[in-house]
Amino acid sequence: MTNATTLDPRHSPLSDAEKTAHIRRTVLAAGEELRARHPWLRHQSAIGAGIMLLSLTGMLGTAYLYYLDVVAWYLCVPIIAIFASFIHELEHDLIHQMYFRKHPAINSFMLVLCWIARPSTVNPLRRRKLHLHHHKVSGTDSDLEERGITNGSPWGLRRLLMTGDNMLAVYLRPQETLDMVKKFIAAQKPADSKAYKALAWEQRLSYLPLGNLYYLAWHGLIAYYLVANIAAAIGSPLALPAWGSSLLEVLNFLAVTLMLPSFLRTFCIHFISSNMHYYGDVEAGNVMQQTQVLNAWYLLPFQLFCFNFGSTHAIHHFAVREPFYIRQWTASTGHKVMREMGVRFNDMATFRRANRFHMATAPTADSSADAAASY
Repeated sequence: MTNATTLDPRHSPLSDAEKTAHIRRTVLAAGEELRARHPWLRHQSAIGAGIMLLSLTGMLGTAYLYYLDVVAWYLCVPIIAIFASFIHELEHDLIHQMYFRKHPAINSFMLVLCWIARPSTVNPLRRRKLHLHHHKVSGTDSDLEERGITNGSPWGLRRLLMTGDNMLAVYLRPQETLDMVKKFIAAQKPADSKAYKALAWEQRLSYLPLGNLYYLAWHGLIAYYLVANIAAAIGSPLALPAWGSSLLEVLNFLAVTLMLPSFLRTFCIHFISSNMHYYGDVEAGNVMQQTQVLNAWYLLPFQLFCFNFGSTHAIHHFAVREPFYIRQWTASTGHKVMREMGVRFNDMATFRRANRFHMATAPTADSSADAAASY
């Protein structure tokens, strides 16, 4: 086996594939060493089920305390968002079948629970295809999962609005979204037109029904308060019927216990994820160019609501099979070897480069048009 000195890029010109393999071996070895010290970590499915139970109990319990006026809204929102961030990581690991691999029905049931707890997201049963494709083609044109959350778009008002709202990410760039979907479908290499149409319908229905209901309620509530405030300002306050007042009361409760936590969590995870992944000039299949580590101290407010995603998700691209809590536990080892092999840390210039990997690369002509449209 090659020793560590030989693998140091300062002593030997390693290929990116060799660097990737070395990082993977080091990270997986750290995970195995951790499991040897703590054998209970080998009960991975039980741990996943426990995290699900704890997170759902935390979300529902906090909502109930808010209903009883024990917890104020400004505490309820972030607490529920944090519990939901655990479920987001759990969903990601379930997509990779890290829990209940031999029991697909249980795995699918847990994914459905993840969706119910976070209804603003794509149906996770359909997201599996998107996410596994993301790993194959990360940073390229058909990476619909990352492009869908604004990765690769120049920063401006439009990207800011799209970052926290999945539907606005579609509404504010309809043609671009259509092109993304077409490239994703083409990359699946459908056998014939019938298969192509089936994939197209699968994408159209990716938010149905929970996501569509969620955004109908969320956008409807925002529209109501916008109109109500304008009406009050001009001296013609809105008068709701009894059923309207009852519905508004329910929506206000859901806004605090579901919608605002979802918006907060979504903005944080999409802000971090879309900027730690590179796009556009990435060499296909080159893991060394796919991600960076974002762990600067001033990003902690964002990391709080996405389980330190910016610091640990890059590790996942090198060692896919490790669950999120193991990645967090062994992050110091992962970061050390990644630094040694040349993985970037806190490359904040990515915001100016529209997430391009190469330092001198300017956004493409299409991206420049996108930038102009965002102001």
